Amino acid sequence: MNYIALDQQHIWHPFSQYKNAATPLLAVKGEGVYIIDSEGNKYIDAISSWWVNLHGHANTYIAQKVYDQLTTLEHVIFDGFTHPKAIELSQHLLSQLPNNLQRVFYSDNGSTANEVAIKMALQYWHNKGVAKNKIVALHNAYHGDTFGSMSVSARNVFTQAFETLLFEVIRINAPHDDEQYWQEIQFLFDQYHHEIAALIVEPLVQGASGMLMYSATALDKLWKLAQQYEILIIADEVMTGFGRTGTYFASNQVTTQPDIVCLSKGITGGTMALGATICTENIFEAYISNDKRKTFFHGHSYTANPIACAAACASFDLLALDATWQQIQSITAEHQTFVNKIKDSPKIKDARCLGTIMAIELRNNEETNYLNSIGTRVGPFFLAQGILIRPLGNVIYVLPPYCITSKELNKIYTAIEAFIDTIN
Repeated sequence: MNYIALDQQHIWHPFSQYKNAATPLLAVKGEGVYIIDSEGNKYIDAISSWWVNLHGHANTYIAQKVYDQLTTLEHVIFDGFTHPKAIELSQHLLSQLPNNLQRVFYSDNGSTANEVAIKMALQYWHNKGVAKNKIVALHNAYHGDTFGSMSVSARNVFTQAFETLLFEVIRINAPHDDEQYWQEIQFLFDQYHHEIAALIVEPLVQGASGMLMYSATALDKLWKLAQQYEILIIADEVMTGFGRTGTYFASNQVTTQPDIVCLSKGITGGTMALGATICTENIFEAYISNDKRKTFFHGHSYTANPIACAAACASFDLLALDATWQQIQSITAEHQTFVNKIKDSPKIKDARCLGTIMAIELRNNEETNYLNSIGTRVGPFFLAQGILIRPLGNVIYVLPPYCITSKELNKIYTAIEAFIDTIN
């Protein structure tokens, strides 16, 4: 069977402009940090296949747990039924998240996890009879591709076709140490706190906008202010969760506790689709009423799918190992060493890292954004070196599975330096 020919005839790949799209590679096997194509070529998955893979491809421990679940219970409606793996996973999550969070709502992916959070926050105030229906979001935000998640994301190439259909939000810059910034935030909250239902942020790292990073101290200050004005705090940890920033969750690095946390991507170790939105008991209680109209009318056919929950529980087992955190610390240290080595190059606008996330912002005459022309050259260059890198415009980032070795990291770093040398 000619799979590639059939793919080209019938499959529509995401984020792909087919006018100039390259023929996709046919992946037939995963093995640790490697993806292997139909020709036997091996590629280091330097971006964890869109940030989802924690422990390496085809992890045998997770695979066995998935098989065990498949032969026990593949799925059950989650309205009126529950099952052991959903309950076990909730306990794993709550054991590592800020301790004010008590209720887990399952969905399918990162976008829906955020969609749930937005609806949850807005209806919380509605159920309490309080007219608060505005959301505060950051400039350069990305929270997903469903309509609510697009609305709280930045207005850019991702949302342009739908702009007139999206609800308006209040935009602020990412928190930073500047007195004028804090005066503006204070003024905003003073003026509009009675209308603001929630503040949503990607804590510490704004992923899709180019791995933009800001300090935990500044985030803590912003969250404290929001808390003082009774504004619900939503932490979108879809990308930053499960060790990516050096701690279990980015929210663990601040003292102020969010009211809602959104999770997906690494939750199953990269094995299957699953989303989770975790909230406080206080939010949950606003939905308990004899008035059925106060029910949270949201759900998915595959909510809390037992197979996905089993994969997530298995991933948590691996995250509990000291060896996993030693690897996270090693990747963090090696990223920092490499950033220090290259950051002063005149061809680099900025180099930054946090935990296992490293980003190199390349300098050219265009704006830093997703459509920067450098991006079209990055993918093919690195594939020729046996490395999967998918840039964010002129930002090359590395966010590898935790099983990667120093030798494999050095191969990536060497290729990055070689690509930088090609820039005029």
